[in-house]
Amino acid sequence: MRILYITPKINNEGGVARILSIKLNYLAEKFNHTIHLITQNDGHSKPFFEFSPKLHLHDITLKGNPISFLLQYKKQVEAIVKTVNPDIIVLCDFGYKAFLFPYIIKTSKPVIFEAHASRFNEPVNYKKHFLNNIVHNFKYYFRNHSAKKFNQFVALSDQALLEWDVKNGIVIPNPLWKNEFSSSALDKKVVIAAARYSFEKGIDRLLKIWKLVIEKHPDWTLEIYGKTTTSIDFEKLSIELGIVNSVKFLSPTKNIEEKYNKASIYAMTSRSESFPMVILEAMSCGLPVVAFDCPVGPRALIKNKENGFLIEDDDYFAFAKQLIELIENKDLRIKIGSDAKQIKSKYQLDEIMEQWNDLFLNFKE
Repeated sequence: MRILYITPKINNEGGVARILSIKLNYLAEKFNHTIHLITQNDGHSKPFFEFSPKLHLHDITLKGNPISFLLQYKKQVEAIVKTVNPDIIVLCDFGYKAFLFPYIIKTSKPVIFEAHASRFNEPVNYKKHFLNNIVHNFKYYFRNHSAKKFNQFVALSDQALLEWDVKNGIVIPNPLWKNEFSSSALDKKVVIAAARYSFEKGIDRLLKIWKLVIEKHPDWTLEIYGKTTTSIDFEKLSIELGIVNSVKFLSPTKNIEEKYNKASIYAMTSRSESFPMVILEAMSCGLPVVAFDCPVGPRALIKNKENGFLIEDDDYFAFAKQLIELIENKDLRIKIGSDAKQIKSKYQLDEIMEQWNDLFLNFKE
């Protein structure tokens, strides 16, 4: 089969880029599908993760105001669709051009939308003004209305699918990128987090929580793996909070498993998630995870107080208290970490990719 994927970028270190490298490589190498991928990669700049040489890459450039942007998107995508003549098109893009796809792209091919974010992922501060609140709610309505237009809408968990009022929805979770992970000894005085520097990922919340933690445990270190950005200066915030000596801001790494194994706790303070691969990876390495119960990803993976901890969203003190309890109680870390590690059996690569292959073959029939 010829399958055309469309995504914004694969030259970053984000979760979608990692998942696409896993899935597209598998589809090309294991199932021998012909995979084409449309990106906006700034002229084929090198991907962060490894992609199979069997993939056919098409990079497009979109510039100008929103109208010009959409017209360029329509023209370039339709041209590639005509040339490739795919059996199926898969959208891995949560931008509004993806939700506009059914309205602006002319194609008779079946189109699958793969949702890698919460439907309700807009910044909370949109609700502080009446007019912004109207815009905010319209965006959510439009997303849901557009989701119904695709031949198939794929959510990553049962919890994620519940956000959408659609009849064309199914659940196929993200897979782990390998079957077995080495385990952390949970004896290092390190709490780890990995996230892009954005409002959605809530690193600012984590830093404020960490200030509460090191008041009792100044010998512990917080390691944050993420790509720095000029728009958000978390190092400056750590200086203002007086915690700069206990926080390490580190560059993204391809070998994140090694970093998990040098830590004892994973912390996630996102404001919204869909299916956080970092939680799944950390749990597979036997790390106890503490996460805010934000929409919707953490609760898809964590059973509170069984294989991790879900904290009421925005309750900084409860989050800090749970981190402190894990810091002070190694036996609890070991118990929760051991139970967390069992999750890997539910997200094996071969089984999940069979689900994708079956879905594609059903459309071909």
